[in-house]
Formats: sequence, structure tokens, C-alpha cells
Amino acid sequence: MIELKPEKPDDWWEVEALYDLCFAPGREALSSYRLRDDIPPVAELSLVARDTDGILAGAIRFWPVRVGKAAALLLGPVAVHPTHQGEGLGGVLIRDALSVAEAKGWERVLLIGDAPYYGRFGFRRLQGVDMPPPTNPDRILGHDLIRDAWHGVRGSVTRWIASGH
Repeated sequence: MIELKPEKPDDWWEVEALYDLCFAPGREALSSYRLRDDIPPVAELSLVARDTDGILAGAIRFWPVRVGKAAALLLGPVAVHPTHQGEGLGGVLIRDALSVAEAKGWERVLLIGDAPYYGRFGFRRLQGVDMPPPTNPDRILGHDLIRDAWHGVRGSVTRWIASGH
């Protein structure tokens, strides 16, 4: 059995080690990481999944960003330890975190990823939203937490500056 809990400060380095294991070396050189520099993840949305022995099986984080003048959440990274891949844990992390984000009043979520995978969670290709280069525009996906939340939202994705959302 896997238990989901909010990520705690003591989990930070263990989660970072999981991300290092699951993603290519140099992952922090990606343009999305410039949007995260010196900005903490949204605590109530960053979850860890642990097995019955307390071993980290998966993790997901969200970061606040701006798209034009609109607030959004940047989903990622989400990772599942190789020993738990194929069990649906990534989907559980995504669905549970999106549900919490909606309950907390967030309106929209952004990610850079594969449309065929993330489409099953309601993500679709965004038009008129520009990530810092180099980002393939076909991989810029959005999800409405409230009806039509992405309607009319255009512009560059920039770092979060103001508090609140």
C-alpha cells in the first residue's frame, strides 16, 4: 500500500535524489528550472508517496508562475521510483494534487510534457503561451481547474513575484 502525504522539509533531499534517478543528468539546466530558482514549491500541493516501509515511491511538486498577468501553477517534476513504475502511481499523484489545487482556489495548471500522457488528466496544448527557450511549443500544456480558466490567457511564462494568487 502507498500513502500520499504533503512533502515536508526533511523530504527535500530524498525527493531531489528521486528526481536525479528518474530524469536525465542536467535536468536543472532546463528553462523551466529558471522559473523555480529561489522560489519555494507550493507546499500543500507538493506530495510524496511512501510504501509501507516508509520508502519514497514517488513525488510531485508545483510552483507558482505568471502567464501574462494570470497566476498559474507549473506542475513538475512528477516522478515515480523505477520499482513502482507501471502501477499507476504517477496518475494518482497527478489526480490527487490537481484536486487539492482546485480546492485551494487555483484556476489553471501548466506543464511541459507529452500530450498523449497528460491528455488523460485533462491537459491540452496551449496556444499563445510562451515558455522561456528552448521549449518545444507542442509540449506546453494546460489544464483548467475551473471552467475556461485558460480562455484568453496569453503571454510569456514568468517567475512568480507577488504573494498569493
